[in-house]
Amino acid sequence: MANDEPVNTGEVNDEQVTPEAISELAKRRGFFFGSSEAYGGVAGFYTMGPQGAALKGNVESAWRDRFAVKEGNQEIEAPTIMPEPVFEASGHLDGFDDMLVECGECGESHRADHLIEDETGIEEAETLPIPEVEALIEEHDLRCPNCGASLAGRPVEDFNLMFETSIGPGSGQTGYLRPETAQGIFVEFGRLKEYARNQLPFGVAQIGRAYRNEISPRRGLIRTREFTQAELEQFVDPERDEPSLDDVRDVEVRLYPATEQEKEGGDYLETTIGEAVETGVVANEWIAYYLGIAKRWFERVGVDADRFRYRQHLPGERAHYASDCWDAEAELGSVSASGDAADRLATDPSAGDWVEIAGFSYRTDYDLSKHGEHADESFTVFEQYDEPKTVERAVVDPDMSALGPEFGAEATDVADALRDLAALDPDAFGGDEVVVEIDGEEYAVPTDVANFRVEEQTESGEHVTPHVIEPSFGVDRTVYTVIAHAYARDEVDGETRTYLRFVPEIAPTSVAVFPLLSNDESLTALAGEIADDLREAGLSVAYDDSGNIGRRYRRQDEIGTPFCVTVDPEGVEGTGPETATVRERDSTAQIRVPVDELADELAAVRRGRKTFDDLRAAYGAVETADA
Repeated sequence: MANDEPVNTGEVNDEQVTPEAISELAKRRGFFFGSSEAYGGVAGFYTMGPQGAALKGNVESAWRDRFAVKEGNQEIEAPTIMPEPVFEASGHLDGFDDMLVECGECGESHRADHLIEDETGIEEAETLPIPEVEALIEEHDLRCPNCGASLAGRPVEDFNLMFETSIGPGSGQTGYLRPETAQGIFVEFGRLKEYARNQLPFGVAQIGRAYRNEISPRRGLIRTREFTQAELEQFVDPERDEPSLDDVRDVEVRLYPATEQEKEGGDYLETTIGEAVETGVVANEWIAYYLGIAKRWFERVGVDADRFRYRQHLPGERAHYASDCWDAEAELGSVSASGDAADRLATDPSAGDWVEIAGFSYRTDYDLSKHGEHADESFTVFEQYDEPKTVERAVVDPDMSALGPEFGAEATDVADALRDLAALDPDAFGGDEVVVEIDGEEYAVPTDVANFRVEEQTESGEHVTPHVIEPSFGVDRTVYTVIAHAYARDEVDGETRTYLRFVPEIAPTSVAVFPLLSNDESLTALAGEIADDLREAGLSVAYDDSGNIGRRYRRQDEIGTPFCVTVDPEGVEGTGPETATVRERDSTAQIRVPVDELADELAAVRRGRKTFDDLRAAYGAVETADA
């Protein structure tokens, strides 16, 4: 008879799971908790505990496997601090702001758009212009969440989210903690393209920390000031490169396009990736490809497909670098999406608590072109033609003996500007003189001094500025989502059980090993050997010999351990091979497996090659006794 644990008898409750419930479980069981609490703590910074660090590491490994290894992409690790010119070129110094309103009574700062969304039901308030935000604050008489004072009439200002620092001693060089990992990839493009043998398309992935000085951090890992991103920058020639769309054509997705969001009572579009491309709902095939890849990946790591959607950014919502963007959003308000809850979430886009966990942006050539303008390096790729081509090119050969006396120190800049203008607008040289602009000042040059002409040239290729498709994942938000979607309650022997239904691949602890009796040396010795064998097979193992077996099961259920292996007298007695019971977390069903086969079988389940149902079919279920 196996280890006095009855099969679960109750159904999962379809009820709200509060952020407080997740936070309490996370702190008590070592997933995450506020940092520096011994000194009062600082909002927006969290420490991952032993379970959380392991869970996060497994999510990162699964992302690396899918988006770097299986896609054949490179991976780099860039510094988290970069000099100011990088962010001048990227546009973050001027365009990376949130709307701030400060209370006139207590001085507390708040994010204005969040106040509007929380108190009025208006969605996507961040897309509104500041005057409209100020008007809404006054119209609804919004008040300071800290002291209750009215915020009507208070100015709303743009607040740049980047952390500034000084590089080097003294005043040093101004630098910033990166607000995204992407710029570390873009600034190294000149070297990375060589590693890719100058062949488009190619992708560069990075998993690392990013920093944003959030006005009002909130809700645990959802909005923090330091977080981990997993980003892929896919560099393509927009005229020649296409993704393998057939690989994802049949992936089913729930889309919430901008056109539906702007309608009164807009609805979801339940479709496939192939149909979304064919109908033009997703205009860019590369974006569509990664939406399909990501949908499968999110399901792989345990995101509930019934509580998952793709929402297109509204025009005023898009980042300064994006021409189109879709967010992967997860619903975090329910314990599960079954019955009425599932119907409501599937048919009403306004129902549920939706949070962005990934973004898919078409960044065009914005980033590489900007860095090409500011840096002393080429951000293009030279693509050779199949056969050389004869083309007509407009060229100028300025007479420097005339430009020098006329323009002095600016003569060289004028000559360069003439060459650039000839490439962009040959018709500008049709009159008696041509005008170029340098730093806002115009210079008129006689056309004969410019020496403009059109020549036939034979070219073997051309320089292309790649376009960029960026799947960007919030790792911490994904971890939080996985915990929220795994959170479940049922009844076992009349008692309520809380447990986390992590998939085996990402569970922080793969297997727990127990000797049924802690004072039996034969059982404890064999349990120790089994734990060592499982670790040798690459599994994360917890060993526990304290308390009754039911309590040990509950501890592992609450941290999401998929399997518990128990060594009992029945398994070591007799003349046959030694056996141990394997108890599955969700069903609490048990099977008995030969000790020599445990490591291989559980490792196969951990890697997705087998399921527990496969093991149950092979070894048969074991009857359990009431506790």
